[in-house]
Amino acid sequence: MRMVYLDNAATTPLLPEVREAMLPYLGEAFGNPSCLHDWGDKARGAMEEARSQVAQLIGANAEDIIFTGSGTESNNFAIKGLALAQQNKGKHIVVSAIEHFSVLHSAKTMEKLGFEVSLVPVDKSGVVDPHDVEHATKKDTILISIMHANGEVGTIEPIAEIARIARKNKVVFHTDAVATAGTIPVDVNELGVDALSLSGNQFYGPKGVGALWVRKGVRIMPLLDGGVQEGGRRAGTENVPAIVGLGKAAQVAQASMPARIKHLTQLRDRLLTKLPAKIDHVVVTGHPKNRLPGNASFCIEFIEGESMLMLLNMQGVAVTSGSACTSRALKASHVLIAMKLSHAIAQGSLLFSFGLDNTAEDVDHVLEVLPPIVDRLRQMSPLYSKFTKQTKEAK
Repeated sequence: MRMVYLDNAATTPLLPEVREAMLPYLGEAFGNPSCLHDWGDKARGAMEEARSQVAQLIGANAEDIIFTGSGTESNNFAIKGLALAQQNKGKHIVVSAIEHFSVLHSAKTMEKLGFEVSLVPVDKSGVVDPHDVEHATKKDTILISIMHANGEVGTIEPIAEIARIARKNKVVFHTDAVATAGTIPVDVNELGVDALSLSGNQFYGPKGVGALWVRKGVRIMPLLDGGVQEGGRRAGTENVPAIVGLGKAAQVAQASMPARIKHLTQLRDRLLTKLPAKIDHVVVTGHPKNRLPGNASFCIEFIEGESMLMLLNMQGVAVTSGSACTSRALKASHVLIAMKLSHAIAQGSLLFSFGLDNTAEDVDHVLEVLPPIVDRLRQMSPLYSKFTKQTKEAK
């Protein structure tokens, strides 16, 4: 049976060169980078090289990179740490309705601590209107957080324009770039942001490692108490093998990005064009053009995404319905609901996210196996039965 992995938004496989770079730090180079001896020096040197590699990927200064355990930790650190550090100026936070739960739930936590949170809506393509951000901003607004791109529907947001609004109002601006860093060009100075989150497993690095960039001069309150690691901003012995892997993955991503984008865009467009021609009553979600190169997302009406996932898996095809963090929740995606899709349609979401190893033949395999699955599930769907009955009566 042909095996096709199309869930790269959930995680990407580790590149061989990344694995090779990590191996010494899982063995003989085991030292603690905080220690003042040869073993510690070697680990610390490798970690600082990785810091420079990550910084170069996003056009930043190495000393402003803070290593974390994941993109989720980076987002928690940003929302909570930045808000707490600015609270003498106010207690109002602005986020979009389609943020990752690590941002939305962090914002809810801050509400419990006495902060006020405003949710900015999106349009039917998942785009945040900068004017809505400006309208939501008040005199006591201290933090704005809008994701660079949505990993579920692929829409890329107008971050630079929103950043100008934040600067005009002297508000700290964070962006969740987990879906974009290492995938498309990201430059913190061109974007104009004050803080940015990223995660290694999104661009062929290891799981369990991320980074938060905070512009020099922007105050952030540490969330972990302990030692002086990461410049006193994130206590705890660093995960040196994973950090080295993150750095190597960042270096490779920067060098190969144009070729990656070209390859992924061709596969994405092939599926976006051909799937609606193969299956009727399909809604393409996300912005039609301004979207991530490897993202093809749909809602297939009258059936549930989880059923399609299981049957596709039986055909050797790995995809997801919504984001990986919510795929087991069996609920309609908050992103799709924010985009004004009905709950019934949102329940039928599928996300195909392409990677370096995918081919046009993989797309054709999906186009071969998915239509019979949809037909089978629709024959069991009371919604589809009702729809076909109403259609016949209307003729």
